[in-house]
Amino acid sequence: MYGFETKLDISFDEAVVKVTEALKKEGFGVLTDIDVKSTLKSKLNLDMRPYRILGACNPPFAHRAIEAEPDIGLLLPCNVLVRQEEDGAITVSFMDPEAVLKLVEKPGIEEIAQEVKARLVRVRDSLAA
Repeated sequence: MYGFETKLDISFDEAVVKVTEALKKEGFGVLTDIDVKSTLKSKLNLDMRPYRILGACNPPFAHRAIEAEPDIGLLLPCNVLVRQEEDGAITVSFMDPEAVLKLVEKPGIEEIAQEVKARLVRVRDSLAA
């Protein structure tokens, strides 16, 4: 698997705010916020349920990773997906940095991936609380 998730029983907009706040508590900022629903509506005139991709970044970890492997930016930031299911439930999915960064065979990257994953797991667990 390349990710892990949790389900929330709150509104979509509340979920985005809650996820953003939980990420902040673990040192992540949201660098990008891609509203896929809005983009597909404006570009293709397609309707879909709410679907947002948050590009989360923890600057100290990003710096360490870039120092170890300058091309690692191709695999950053850590994407967090917030989507509404057909039944109205909200799924929050997190990219697994360990799975993605296995592609990089440089000293120190595995340790960074483990530390970032531990923080993202804490974010996920805090959402369910």
